[in-house]
Amino acid sequence: MESDKPPDSVVTHVDLSDEPVYWDLGSSQSYGEYLDLGRLLGAQHPLSAEHDEMLFILVHQVSELWMRLMRHELAAVLGCVRKDDLDPSFKMFGRIARVQAQLLGVWEVLATMTPSDYSAFRNVLGRSSGFQSWQYRLLEFLLGNKNAAMVQVHARDPAAHAALLRTLESPSLYDEVLQLLSRRGYGIPQGCLTRDFSQPYEPSKAVTAAWLGVYHNSQKDWDLYELAERLIDLDHRFQLWRFQHMKTVERIIGYKPGTGGTAGVSYLAKALRLRFFPELWEARTSM
Repeated sequence: MESDKPPDSVVTHVDLSDEPVYWDLGSSQSYGEYLDLGRLLGAQHPLSAEHDEMLFILVHQVSELWMRLMRHELAAVLGCVRKDDLDPSFKMFGRIARVQAQLLGVWEVLATMTPSDYSAFRNVLGRSSGFQSWQYRLLEFLLGNKNAAMVQVHARDPAAHAALLRTLESPSLYDEVLQLLSRRGYGIPQGCLTRDFSQPYEPSKAVTAAWLGVYHNSQKDWDLYELAERLIDLDHRFQLWRFQHMKTVERIIGYKPGTGGTAGVSYLAKALRLRFFPELWEARTSM
């Protein structure tokens, strides 16, 4: 006779009777309280009734959260470089690479929005734009793309403005790496070590030669060799992010000007030629 009971492999519910679940949290904080989910999930305030505006807001908020983690990891990398203790930094570089992969993926989600979807609510943005992301600008300053003019747009946010000025005037990650190469005996010109850090970095043939020395002495200075490759990976992924940004904008608004006042796609295309660590790229041609 056939049984009405489902096969043993079929589970219709999860039995919690033998699980010591804390149904009453007592004085302990909850998951939502620890993550401040009330504020986080209540921070989306669409200005229109259009369905896709929520997508637009969340994609950019998620990007800002990933950038927050990237800032955290880069600050720790800087500390390792300053102490000449590079091994812990490689785990941080690996995490940064995965964060960058998430930032790339965000553009794929945004690209599900069509031009007509975006046009339906674009006017409510006013002059607000990703160009005004102070975290993105701070990341660029940290990595070496210094441009004092970029700070001006953040004048209405005193805390962000001050943080950007501090980062602008401080040595970038690449500046600290060159200091480390110098301490390790590689020939870095004095002008590269004592320069005005608020100014854009100017590539040096002597620095290219120093990196070639690192590659030729990879067995002796393996950690410097590994550092070079991690820097290239970071720079490469940043370029992929810029490219994906440009193509997503092109796909959604074509060649219209950006809401922040830039020319849009043509402005974003300019950034594709930027290199945070130029001599590391130049060294590849010379090997």
